[in-house]
Amino acid sequence: MSATIEVMVPDIGDFRDVPVIEVFVKPGDVVKPEDPLVSLESDKATMDVPAPVGGVVKEVRVKIGDLLSEGSLIMLFEGAGDAPAPAAPAEPVKPSVVAPPPPVSAPAGTAEVRIPDIGDFRDVPVIEIFVKVGDSVKPEDPLVSLESDKATMDVPAPLGGTVQQILLKVGDTVSEGTLIMVLGTAAASGAPTTMQAVASGTAAPAAAAAVSDAPASAAPAAATPPAVGGIDEVAFANAYAGPAVRKRARELGVDLGKVPGTGQYGRITMDDVQAFGRTGAGAPPAPSAASKAPGAGTTAGDSLDLLPWPKVDFAKFGPVERQDLSRIKKISAANLHRNWVRIPHVTTHDEADITDLEAFRVQMNKELEKSGVKVSMLPFMVKAAVATLKKFPEFNASLDGDQLVMKSYWHIGFAADTPNGLMVPVIRDADRKSIPEITREMGELAKLARDGKLKPDQMQGGTFTISSLGGIGGIYFTPIINAPEVAIMGVCKSYWKQHSSWRLALPLSLSWDHRVIDGAAAARFNVHFANLLADMRRLMF
Repeated sequence: MSATIEVMVPDIGDFRDVPVIEVFVKPGDVVKPEDPLVSLESDKATMDVPAPVGGVVKEVRVKIGDLLSEGSLIMLFEGAGDAPAPAAPAEPVKPSVVAPPPPVSAPAGTAEVRIPDIGDFRDVPVIEIFVKVGDSVKPEDPLVSLESDKATMDVPAPLGGTVQQILLKVGDTVSEGTLIMVLGTAAASGAPTTMQAVASGTAAPAAAAAVSDAPASAAPAAATPPAVGGIDEVAFANAYAGPAVRKRARELGVDLGKVPGTGQYGRITMDDVQAFGRTGAGAPPAPSAASKAPGAGTTAGDSLDLLPWPKVDFAKFGPVERQDLSRIKKISAANLHRNWVRIPHVTTHDEADITDLEAFRVQMNKELEKSGVKVSMLPFMVKAAVATLKKFPEFNASLDGDQLVMKSYWHIGFAADTPNGLMVPVIRDADRKSIPEITREMGELAKLARDGKLKPDQMQGGTFTISSLGGIGGIYFTPIINAPEVAIMGVCKSYWKQHSSWRLALPLSLSWDHRVIDGAAAARFNVHFANLLADMRRLMF
């Protein structure tokens, strides 16, 4: 007898809210194990989600444009016998990734409360439950408290109501989307609703269906009258905003369900709420304390001064043509903006004399000609970087709160130019690999990057990055640090210059995080790196 199989998004690394760009199957299609089902595109790569087993597609739960994370349900299969027999036949067959708990049916006039977006934390223990069955709660009242390894977080009530059911206990571990309790709402009638205390980037399909199916006449009333106007609690609870923004909206009496979001993926920012509170129509935000904090309420393209972005009719000055940015460029822009705003960058410039190294490289390529390996200058830089990082270990670290995480591994990222934008593949354990091995691996990773086939784990775990403009040109630039790393080396085209004789100089631009590294250490790093390139025999000492 065939079983219904729930197909989830597998482990895709640290990526979250990744958009669906293509759906390859439809209900009724027969698929084999490893057949592609949907394609996702992050800011760095395109990833296909394969079929974990063979079967017939019974139902597709996603569409193009939906945002998915690990564990998101994408479709249902009727098993065709390709999968190995499960240990417990009564249970649906699933891939190795465990999905969030399925929605629990709730009667009309109730709301399911789930763990909100809590960042990258998973399996966070519950340390306190503030309510019991029968208690009345108001919007934003704390329901439970969670404690990760970095912070204690209270989960607030998304709307007012009466606690009808508590589905967890102290010591349980929860993640985003975990169902924690059921509230009886103030609505007299209507379909059950699924809510998160703070809506995440992608609403669960069951939640979205529940909200869309609810009659228009069944809008719940606010448990506590707002200061200004009325608030639709269902729309407020499902709005895409963070806890601080929600709290401020309550204080101003702003209905988040009516506020247009200007943040990434449409997230509602503090400035959006402030503007809506002043005008009721979402006018451009005025200066606020929140907007002065680095990165607060800003996204790619936002101006860091307090003036609105200029609106210009470019066509009145001459012919224009508009082109959409690639999806990767749109998303990576936000990451670059975050890194530039939140990391205090300083760039130290120097140059390396690579006259002898270039002659050696040319000679080695002649000797390696039959092997098909053609060595560029970049693999030598990788080896020099590893040796320099070992001498200056704070450059091979990451800042985590008030602690510096010192790493005893050396994974070197390199910037790869592709038609869709810049990607950063990582050479793992570069300290254990020879120049020819690094050359071959770089070539393979660069090709995967150009073809959009890099896997997430091929871009993760880097401890230091080299961004080379190679033979393109330029002398110096300021590379942006690839968080959570604390430094990046930028190199430009080498050029001949005369000292006592003509020498080949390689420009170096080291950007570093001033919270971790000071100017003297950066200068010493550059000098040591340059000395190694000038005479690679130093690597033996």
